[in-house]
Amino acid sequence: MRIASWNVNGLRSRIDFVLHWLRARQPDVVGIQELKLEDEHFPHAELAAVGYQALTHGQKSWNGVAILSRHPIEVVQRGLPGQEEMGARLITARTGDILFTTVYCPNGKSLSHEDYARKLLWYEDLRSHLEQNQDPAGSAVLCGDFNICPEPLDSWNEDALVGHIFHTEAERERFQAVLDWGLTDLFRRLEPELQAFSWWDYRAGAFHKNMGLRIDFLLATAALAERVQAVEIDREYRKKKDGLTASDHAPVIADLG
Repeated sequence: MRIASWNVNGLRSRIDFVLHWLRARQPDVVGIQELKLEDEHFPHAELAAVGYQALTHGQKSWNGVAILSRHPIEVVQRGLPGQEEMGARLITARTGDILFTTVYCPNGKSLSHEDYARKLLWYEDLRSHLEQNQDPAGSAVLCGDFNICPEPLDSWNEDALVGHIFHTEAERERFQAVLDWGLTDLFRRLEPELQAFSWWDYRAGAFHKNMGLRIDFLLATAALAERVQAVEIDREYRKKKDGLTASDHAPVIADLG
């Protein structure tokens, strides 16, 4: 089984690129973030044409998450309870025996911005939501754009950026609390010492200079983590394809036995 996560940075402008990737990589279940469109404008027909059904929690111009699947799927939860003001940032579905959640965690903007405190609270509510509604002994995936570099290895320049947004102790503590509920970072399970990134700024040639951050993750409970055979940050799809412009994020893919 192949699972994946991808912040597409606007599905309306990226749909042909996403279809290109789906045909090439053939994932079974995908968490998509940053749709930037409402549910009624979601391109269901285009995705169905390549074999995917979708469950969505969209929002006009901002945020928005979806789950794409080649297998039967049913919605379990739309939105993080108590965090409605922060927008459409969570959706959970069940496919087979797997509970699959994708999230688009708040950015926080800067330490002086009010959204930074909101980001920390959002993470606390995410941990509480998992405790109240999911079972770490079951088969569950939590994936998405977490807007945090959990370790110095996940940043292209930890020395310069430590203490800044995505690199603060408070953010890292809250991400760790989510892991401590019972989740494993699948990439780090197989690549504990590899420096690799999933996001690069569009500006200043950051991608070609590899000035990136690893902020997109596939997390899974032990029942699934034990089945992981391969994990890849799909850098090839951070590049233009057939004249189509990529997102500033690369997809993250894992194969489960």
